[in-house]
Amino acid sequence: MNVITVSQVNTYIKALLDESAPLNNIYVSGEISNFTHYYRSGHMYFTLKDADSQLKCVMFSTAASKLRFKPENGMKIICRGRISVYEKNGEYQLYADDMQPDGVGALNLAYEQLKQKLFNEGVCDEALKKPLPVFPRKIGVATSNIGAAVEDIKNITSRRYPLAELVIAPTVVQGEAAAPDIVKSIKALDAIDDVDVIIVGRGGGSIEDLWAFNTEEVARAVVACKTPVVSAVGHESDYTICDFVADLRAPTPSAAAELCCPDINNLIEFNCFAENQLKLYINSRIESELQLIDNISENSALSDFECFITEYSDKIDAYQNDISDAYLNLLNTKMNVLAVIAGKLDALSPLAVLARGYSVALIDGSVIESVNEIDEEDRISVLISDGVLNCTVNEVIINE
Repeated sequence: MNVITVSQVNTYIKALLDESAPLNNIYVSGEISNFTHYYRSGHMYFTLKDADSQLKCVMFSTAASKLRFKPENGMKIICRGRISVYEKNGEYQLYADDMQPDGVGALNLAYEQLKQKLFNEGVCDEALKKPLPVFPRKIGVATSNIGAAVEDIKNITSRRYPLAELVIAPTVVQGEAAAPDIVKSIKALDAIDDVDVIIVGRGGGSIEDLWAFNTEEVARAVVACKTPVVSAVGHESDYTICDFVADLRAPTPSAAAELCCPDINNLIEFNCFAENQLKLYINSRIESELQLIDNISENSALSDFECFITEYSDKIDAYQNDISDAYLNLLNTKMNVLAVIAGKLDALSPLAVLARGYSVALIDGSVIESVNEIDEEDRISVLISDGVLNCTVNEVIINE
């Protein structure tokens, strides 16, 4: 009896499957179920199933990071990979190297998924769109510094509004490096304080050529931009994610330049028209004011000025006489009131009492109210109506 271990069995079966050419590059279609994406490791685990069977699958992070769309349960896909055995538990499974939606392209699906996500977040709402400046001083341009797109923008800007200055950030707009470079250019232009508007875009191409403008990182950079952004990607029929999140979509780079720049010829014509209208208004206003002056001169006091002055001079004299009379009456009234009050005060005055023959005795300037305050030999003053007597007390007699 030749006895072997479980590990040997699994290893042998794995070797058989790994050496099978048909199983090393196989395409399997089915519906995703039990999908799990471990974001820390980046690995994806799921089951492919049809009406009768199911197959366990794994896609490691290296392959998963290259997917253009997000797999979900219930999605029908086609996986390319190899069949092998996971020796630890003896289960065979599909090790997927690539995954494509069944019936719709991966890029189209990724586009729709990201579009739906951004619309659900509300970052594409019209209420968030920033208005473009009417007269931009500096226009930032994030595009390739070679090619028709940048030349069209230069030509149209110089023709329509030569007062604006173009600030061009040379940008990779196609390939793997495009999305990070577009983000870098947007941030660099947004950091310039006097850039009033930014054009982001490129000329036409296939969906693959334009894909950098369909990435989430570019969309987030546009949303975070403080400066208004005009998206000008491809031809008129091309719509990218960048178009939806930008403040304004232009069908082409040329159209973007036209939308950002007013036509200086129209401005000159408008200024000439406004100048003529202003002159007409000023002349009309002057004529109107002159007519008003004439009317005032003919129909007011100015037409007989001396009569006007005489009338008001008489009124002033009358007012002056009234004021003088009123002042004298008020003065007499107040004098009479003062005389009455003075009489009352005089009647109450100590001097009036003294004038009737009375006197006041003082010691050290204070009125003596009782003999108990005085001793013999004290020096006192006696105040009478016409002077003061300085006296010495010879004797103090107390009334019984």
